[in-house]
Amino acid sequence: KIIRGILDSPSRLPQFPPNPTTTNQESVTDMSFTVPEPSVSRLNRCELAVPGSSPHMFEKAAKSDADVIFLDLEDAVAPNDKPKARQNIIEALHDIDWGDKVMSVRINGLDTHFMYRDVIEILEKGGERLDLIMIPKVGTASDVYALDMLATQIETAIGRKKKVGFELIIETALGMQNIHEIAAASKRNESLHFGVADYAASTKARTTSIGGPNPLYGVLTDPAEDGSRDFHWGDMWHYAIARMVVAARANGLRPIDGPFGDFSDPDGYIAHGNRAAILGCEGKWAIHPKQIPLANDIFTPAEKEIAKARRILEAMEKAQKEGAGAVALDGGLIDIASIKQAEALVTQADIIAARTKK
Repeated sequence: KIIRGILDSPSRLPQFPPNPTTTNQESVTDMSFTVPEPSVSRLNRCELAVPGSSPHMFEKAAKSDADVIFLDLEDAVAPNDKPKARQNIIEALHDIDWGDKVMSVRINGLDTHFMYRDVIEILEKGGERLDLIMIPKVGTASDVYALDMLATQIETAIGRKKKVGFELIIETALGMQNIHEIAAASKRNESLHFGVADYAASTKARTTSIGGPNPLYGVLTDPAEDGSRDFHWGDMWHYAIARMVVAARANGLRPIDGPFGDFSDPDGYIAHGNRAAILGCEGKWAIHPKQIPLANDIFTPAEKEIAKARRILEAMEKAQKEGAGAVALDGGLIDIASIKQAEALVTQADIIAARTKK
């Protein structure tokens, strides 16, 4: 009866813009006068971590199928090895053919004496191949402001042509408390990442795994007639990831799930990657090459979903040509939000297809 009432009342049908392919997509569905400005669009299904102290891994990483590579100067590098790792990365940015990979460097934390040399030397000597700087343990918006100021001064001084973007890791209780201010702290911001291991340490969570479940985190059902009870495991990281997704999307950023430590457990990686994707994440870290195809598969839309999305857009275009005020497909009504989702899905599929053909 509700559907029939809608169909019988044209004025209540969703109205579409004259040309949805050229209209700002956010303005179509966001009802607030404030419309999030999207960051730089990048394919970010799999982000591969590579220690800067292990240059023998660089060539293999460059030939991998990861969308983004971050060369690490922080947790994966021992303190005494950090200066040499920094030099390794600078040389690699110049000497290795990284293809169409998005290149990032994870610097050391703002609470260390390594950080300022990381930023200065990488930006001054690393050349134009560097796309992003990954900032660990971001706690406040001021942390981002400080890095923005330093990066801006360096880029201006050396005449760098490409403005470096920021990836921000939320991995402390302080960072999670201030996540919304952090996400809005700089025009350089492109993505938020959930650093599960340090977050667990910061919140004193009772777990030693990196990104995995805990058998004690669950609920017990009421007793059945025979007195038996079932125990259902829960996802102890659900709140943190969901909150990160909201902060990222509200500020036009990409939400990315962090590491899954047990690289010998592909099923566990897939399960946690799927739940991150369901919550709105665009990608996940890989700390081992074996995890790269898993992440790419999880965050690549299925052919069935892509086909349906294309049919939605075709039905929308046909309805507009006929002057109809709504789109119906497979016996159901398609609203504006569905059209926006379809456009995003098709765009992502086209980008992935173009990259695969190279």
